[in-house]
Amino acid sequence: MNVLFVSSGNSKKGISSLVFEQGESLRSLGYEIDYYLIKGKGLKGYLNNLISLRKKYKLGNYDIVHAHNIFCGFLCGIAFLKPLVVSLMGWNVQIFYLKYLIYIFNYLFWDICIVKSKSMQLALKRMKTKIIPNGVDINIFRPMNKKMAQEYLNWDVEKYHFLFAADPRIPIKNFSLCKQAISTLPGDQYILHTLGDVERRYMPYYYNACNVVIFTSKGEGSPNVIKEAMACNCKIVSVAVGDVPERFKEVKGCFLCQYKVEDISKKIIEALNFPDKEVNSRQAILSLNSSLIGEKLSEVYRLVTSR
Repeated sequence: MNVLFVSSGNSKKGISSLVFEQGESLRSLGYEIDYYLIKGKGLKGYLNNLISLRKKYKLGNYDIVHAHNIFCGFLCGIAFLKPLVVSLMGWNVQIFYLKYLIYIFNYLFWDICIVKSKSMQLALKRMKTKIIPNGVDINIFRPMNKKMAQEYLNWDVEKYHFLFAADPRIPIKNFSLCKQAISTLPGDQYILHTLGDVERRYMPYYYNACNVVIFTSKGEGSPNVIKEAMACNCKIVSVAVGDVPERFKEVKGCFLCQYKVEDISKKIIEALNFPDKEVNSRQAILSLNSSLIGEKLSEVYRLVTSR
């Protein structure tokens, strides 16, 4: 089956690593995957891609088109690309005007709509959706020796290291709240790192080198950084955003916190004191291995193309 992935290409890295890895999981199942990356932002930026997207679609002889995010779904809809699967990626499905545009486009143009979490599904309760979270490559994101990872990154092995699992320059990630919480901890033996400009190949080292991963985002669908950290068997302190509460259910070493400085700092101390050998977060994430998610997507594609 020949599949066209349509996604944003506005970041410095071009294609999102999440979208690329999803494509690779399908490629391993025998699919032919091609990509169209949207260049440009806003309504005008996306519409500027309409003609070239239609041209690629006509020349490619694709069996199915898979759009990755709301706006790619809108563009593929008005470009009349069929059959069309749309993955909605995050919290913005709760924005009033976007929600009703989603309802309209789903009714008129989309064949199947995929969401990443139960909370996203509930936000779109007026339409039928299918929950398929993004997967994580458990062969890449795996536990390592902490001291070895710290030495690899040239981190001080005598300090406690925290990892803010996001780019601090993105306002919705709420970096200031994380910094405030750490500033209230007693002593000066703490160092805060971020994933802002970290190349993906180094990310497993960052997860394994830190003592606690911290996540304070204001809005998410199904944050992959949480799943990657869990796959590395990290101790994590996170606000209850997206599907994080579902991921942490019955998991030892992962702590939900409120959007309050005092609660975050309290949970960080609890995480530091929690025995490393009792953390079982990796076990809880194995069902989201990229290969298994690829199989779920394959089922969706077969369903759509058989109609």
